Amino acid sequence: MNNSGKPPAGKKAAPGRPGMNRQKPYGRPAADRQRTGRPPQNGQRTGRPQEKKAPAIPEGMESRRAALRVLREVTEEGKYASLSLDANLRKSGLSEQDRRLVTRLAYDTLDRMIYLDYILDQVMARKDTDIRLKNILRLGACQILLEDRIPESAATNTSVQLCTELGMEGLKGVCNGILRNLIRRKDELVIAEDPGDEQEELQAVYYSLPLWLWRRLKADYGEDAPKAATCREEDTRITVRPNLNRLDGEAFEALLAKKVWKSRRGSLPYSWQIQGAMDIAEDSDFRKGMFSIQTEGSMMICMALEPRRGDKILDCCAAPGGKSCFLAEMMDGTGRIQAWDVHEHRVDLIAAQARRLSLDNIRPMVRDATKRREDLDGTMDAVLLDAPCSGIGVVAGKPDIKLRMTAKKVEEITELQTKLLDTVCAYVRPGGTLLYSTCSVLKEENERQVTSFLEKHPDFECVPLPECIPERFRRYEGTGLQLLPWRDGTEGFYFCRMKRKAGV
Repeated sequence: MNNSGKPPAGKKAAPGRPGMNRQKPYGRPAADRQRTGRPPQNGQRTGRPQEKKAPAIPEGMESRRAALRVLREVTEEGKYASLSLDANLRKSGLSEQDRRLVTRLAYDTLDRMIYLDYILDQVMARKDTDIRLKNILRLGACQILLEDRIPESAATNTSVQLCTELGMEGLKGVCNGILRNLIRRKDELVIAEDPGDEQEELQAVYYSLPLWLWRRLKADYGEDAPKAATCREEDTRITVRPNLNRLDGEAFEALLAKKVWKSRRGSLPYSWQIQGAMDIAEDSDFRKGMFSIQTEGSMMICMALEPRRGDKILDCCAAPGGKSCFLAEMMDGTGRIQAWDVHEHRVDLIAAQARRLSLDNIRPMVRDATKRREDLDGTMDAVLLDAPCSGIGVVAGKPDIKLRMTAKKVEEITELQTKLLDTVCAYVRPGGTLLYSTCSVLKEENERQVTSFLEKHPDFECVPLPECIPERFRRYEGTGLQLLPWRDGTEGFYFCRMKRKAGV
């Protein structure tokens, strides 16, 4: 029988409704007509009741659930992406492969959210969608538009299942319809890689940036602005370094050789890059304080300070304490490092790091570095100001920065940086070192900030970085050194070494 209800050629239709098979008897199935020992009552069917099958749950749901939890915690609760992801992976019980999928889905969705929202708006009847549904659609759109290895049917089915699990049964059809519409129209909706300078707003959407930020990156980096837009490092391995008070390079290499991780030496004397580490903070040797996790950009900031045994150093904005600890180790546990932060809970993080590494020459303190302490004037051999900044240089690892940062916030941050520099420079003794750093690639926070400071404080001068920093980085030095992820394979850190002139 075909779909029209007409009989095939050479056959006659049976009487009754079109398409009905008259060869089967009317009435209850045989199973319902079996003897039960008593007559049916009140029309009750006497056979075995048919069990209703539960709908099948699509494969890969655990990964999607975890990725969605990260999206929701970031966009609905204001949590930081890196902390949310770490917490969700730690309690997930997922395999390493599935953990990588969760990370990719969550971070790609956050990183390209402006782009994904722009495309979704073209296939949605309403823009004021429930934020829970919007996040499910974002995750589904990420898989459809950005993931080559995920079937479109899997992206749609898992998204519909997520609606069910969030108690939005009534929106399953809406979710399904929107994503299927996206699949049908995606070729016409995808933005070209280079929309052209005359379409500046479309360029910003393609790179998933607020328009104000895209304009600043173009002004600062010209044709390299697309690279600055992602701040993507070529190598995404985890960088670790030994506790210099316990292990030398040879001993640390031997320790790493016993791990299941893949490891190789980094660009710096104390750095190693590893792959295959799950929950590295739970590793027994890490917990014993044998090594630390620290990026090469962060390490170079400490190396640029050239700490010496017995130095008195102030780390003004020290939390969570990685730089303070590396400086303390480079000083062989001698001298004194005052590690300040304005928030008590963040000072607790510094103290915890120092305890783990058994560093007794660090003094964590709750201090507001914008408040002048005249009793400290001229007392420090070195002052490190790793200043609060926009964080645009580390968006690859913290994609939610692009969603939080605004032009107004950058203006407020640069004013705070100026105030901090003007305050803490007084603590540097004549001949001592002031090192200013950020994790931004915006020039207004970096070289223009330093140039302005030097004009107001002629008793300070910019001096070359020490030779302990490899020449392949130092060759790009100008007014300080701007590390660029696409060029240097590091995070987008900036740092400038300044000396206070003696006798001025």
